[in-house]
Amino acid sequence: MQIERKAFISCDCEYEKAKTVIFGAPFDSTTSFRPGTRFGCSAIRAESFGIETYSPYQDKDLLDYDIFDAGDPELCIGSVETALEQIEKIADEILADGKRPVMLGGEHSVTLGAVRSVYKKYKDLYIIQFDAHADLRDDYLGVKNSHACVMRRCHELVGDGHIYQFGIRSGEREEFRFAEKHTKMHKFDVDGVENILDELKGKKVYLTIDMDVLDPSAFPGTGTPEAGGVTFNELLGAVLKLKDLDIAGADLNELSPHYDQSGVSTATACKLLREVLLMLEN
Repeated sequence: MQIERKAFISCDCEYEKAKTVIFGAPFDSTTSFRPGTRFGCSAIRAESFGIETYSPYQDKDLLDYDIFDAGDPELCIGSVETALEQIEKIADEILADGKRPVMLGGEHSVTLGAVRSVYKKYKDLYIIQFDAHADLRDDYLGVKNSHACVMRRCHELVGDGHIYQFGIRSGEREEFRFAEKHTKMHKFDVDGVENILDELKGKKVYLTIDMDVLDPSAFPGTGTPEAGGVTFNELLGAVLKLKDLDIAGADLNELSPHYDQSGVSTATACKLLREVLLMLEN
């Protein structure tokens, strides 16, 4: 598979040395409102040179760590099932080499491909989701692998009590009823992350961040903006609390850069990605 090589700032070490491997998933064929997230991963790379490699939040610098950015694969735009298979294969290769995959979306449906791969290696897998939307529909307009259904499909893999959801403030009634029985949903905000740390200590965790968890006043560059979201500092604080967990894979998705001509949304995604990458380097 042909890979376009354009690295996120300073993430350009040799593949063999890397503990963490970034790859893109430029796919948005099931987007239910405003398309364009397929351009998110390339925008993050291009704009990453507008931020520093050093994090004053963590007193860490990307220059001190070996991280490899593999670029974007050519995913099948017309078939979500084919695209998910391609993503799963890429993550399989990264995990087989003893490395951690970090994926840049793309719409949120791409998470399923990466989770399938991580779950094959770690059957007792837990998922932490930051998101405005529950994503627990059984189908959306007859499509089972829509971005509106991604956590429902993940639940079918990992089972009851293995998905922790934060920031959720949108979904149909049945999704919230489903969550009451099958997931651990924290509505409206990201409070309470510290309360799950003991439960997940020693467990393999997959982290998925849908950027629309942020309030659209801070992050308008997304396809499905939802009023009432958290601030950047609130989200960052919650993410950094996960630093001692064993995170086997992660993704950041749903940036649709052209809906924010100021570039602030892309810059915000870049900064959060930097913090996630550094948080993973223990």
